[in-house]
Amino acid sequence: MKIEKLELPESAIEFLKSQGFEKLYPPQADSVKSGLLDGKNILVSAPTASGKTLIAMLAMMSYISKNKGKVIYLSPLRALAAEKFSEFKKLEKVGLGNKTKVGISTGDFENIEKNLEKNSILILTNEKMDSIIRHGAEWIDEIGLVIADEVHLIGDESRGPTLEMILTQLKLLETKPQIVGLSATITNSDEIADWLECVLVENSWRPVPLSEGVCDAGEVTMADGTVFEVERSIRGTPIDLGVQSVKDGGQSLVFAETRTRSKSLATKAADAISQILEKKEISQLEKTSKKILSENEHTELVKTLALLVKKGVAFHHAGLNQNCREIIETEFRNGTIKLLSSTPTLAAGVNLPARRVVISNVNRYNAKVGANRPISILEYKQLCGRAGRPQYDNHGESIIVGNGNTDDLIDYYIHGEPEPIESKITDDKSLRTHLLSVIVTNPGIKKEDILEFFLQTLGGMQSRKATVKFAIDISLRFLSSQYLIVKKGERYAATEFGKKTSMLYIDPLTATYFRDALENVSEERKHTFGFLHLISNCEEFFPKFSLRQKDYETASLMIENNSSELLEPISEYDCSRSLLALQSWITESTELNLSDSLGIESGDMHRMTETGNWLCYCLREIAKHVERADLLEELGDLRRRISYGIREELLDLVRVKGIGRVRARILFKHGIKNLDDLAKIPVNKLAEIDKIGSTIADNIKTELRRVRY
Repeated sequence: MKIEKLELPESAIEFLKSQGFEKLYPPQADSVKSGLLDGKNILVSAPTASGKTLIAMLAMMSYISKNKGKVIYLSPLRALAAEKFSEFKKLEKVGLGNKTKVGISTGDFENIEKNLEKNSILILTNEKMDSIIRHGAEWIDEIGLVIADEVHLIGDESRGPTLEMILTQLKLLETKPQIVGLSATITNSDEIADWLECVLVENSWRPVPLSEGVCDAGEVTMADGTVFEVERSIRGTPIDLGVQSVKDGGQSLVFAETRTRSKSLATKAADAISQILEKKEISQLEKTSKKILSENEHTELVKTLALLVKKGVAFHHAGLNQNCREIIETEFRNGTIKLLSSTPTLAAGVNLPARRVVISNVNRYNAKVGANRPISILEYKQLCGRAGRPQYDNHGESIIVGNGNTDDLIDYYIHGEPEPIESKITDDKSLRTHLLSVIVTNPGIKKEDILEFFLQTLGGMQSRKATVKFAIDISLRFLSSQYLIVKKGERYAATEFGKKTSMLYIDPLTATYFRDALENVSEERKHTFGFLHLISNCEEFFPKFSLRQKDYETASLMIENNSSELLEPISEYDCSRSLLALQSWITESTELNLSDSLGIESGDMHRMTETGNWLCYCLREIAKHVERADLLEELGDLRRRISYGIREELLDLVRVKGIGRVRARILFKHGIKNLDDLAKIPVNKLAEIDKIGSTIADNIKTELRRVRY
């Protein structure tokens, strides 16, 4: 199907041609034939890189050209949302009859930005959309098109229930918005389509054909029976496979089961890859290496990464900060980094294809069982879906590293069907959280209506009515016993505490844990370390790192030094490494120190400060609810200390935009300890201070006036 044959405005056709689109891929053509441009609900189940983003774009342009309502694009990840935002932003320049304004919101749950309703296309994370529904935003009734990306993640324990709740609520809107679901290939796609009342578009076509195989003892057996050798070395099979692909002119993505292994594999590949590089690539990689060192603290992790990048290889995992990850992703996309070893998190994130994907181990550590377990077929399909670069390769290869079990791996993973998507909505945590939000948004709801609602979720469709009813009864009992909801006659309503909990977007269990702790906090002394323990100990805090053997002494000393700030007596066995990291962070430990002493990397610390900041906000809001006004200032200060990583004495200075932890400490050392001191120093003297300069000094003075007046 050619682009010009589509029933879209001429401006849309011209725009698509200018973006290089001439002909639709088969899944795209099937979607159009199934009524995508006619407002029909569609579920597209197709492999990675089969053009699902264009399907979304076609639906958007068709809807905007005919209607004045809103388009919502739901993404499971912030990075993915940002990627889509830059793609869809281009639609603002296409004359579609109605004005197109594209917005994005992925951040805080505590405040719903006031200008969101001004956008005609909104890119949101699932959690952000859920929060908007809980806050009862009036413009929800204006939603006319919902595009849900990565619908197969409904089966994910942590993120699935939120997406399931949103889609249930949106499909029940009186305005009946068009729903377009985009999913990986899944076994029970027909069941998901029935639930969403969608026409199912199932297509296994890929722009780059994929061949899958297993390598064992230097011999690769492909699923089609082809066999070839791989040159073996002391580097090990995963890297031998990666190097072979690079020598043939491709790029290789090696999936490792742990962070340590991803770094180790990249290190093993470095010398072999460096010999294949061209002069101009070496020059570019030198610049990239210097950039990594100039923009980051020189932790061992960062120094190793910079060294490896020079040689055309890199590793990628959650311990790296955003800056490092983005640099690596850009250079891999540009083709200068030839081999990238990564933990599986990359498979669910940004789009980074390679000619050959190597799965170095099909086992992963499973925290629930405390042992290694084989990955699911669905996860395997996600990993191998990264094979084949549409612009560069005419084929993609995915190879599992085996261990004397080639036939079993081919039968199970390559010929196996992905596991059906199973709802997790009736799990304890999910149900009590989402049940509370249903009661908050529907005050006076009856039990039979609650049951009726949950029977319309995917979980309700997949379970027996009696099972769903039993699970709801248990959650209602918990919410009532903790005074989050009250029952009046046959009807349920949320208490003020219940409403607060739902708006804060935390598990009701965490809210009650915070409330009970705050009610018993003593007066007239600091509780900083105790609050940090409370935050890092709750279910929501992430990432959590347990103590290593060598950390017990550090924990014991930290408890001793901060014992007066505890809410209750604790021992080192009640501590996590995350608590030690937070305490070190707010006493101005550097990233280098955190890495060396606690093994906490920059990426981990960033996520800890993000969740710590949010949970500290929740704690402060609950303190207001339990009428502990005496704690509000300390919790407000702690929140800023977590955000900036500063001691208390720098709180005044960081109120000025452009002054962070480093500049604030430098200013403090120069005798500038508060805003009054900052106001008194002449701008030329301020500019002479290290890490300031004339431009920053001018900006600081401008911002200071805003803060003070």
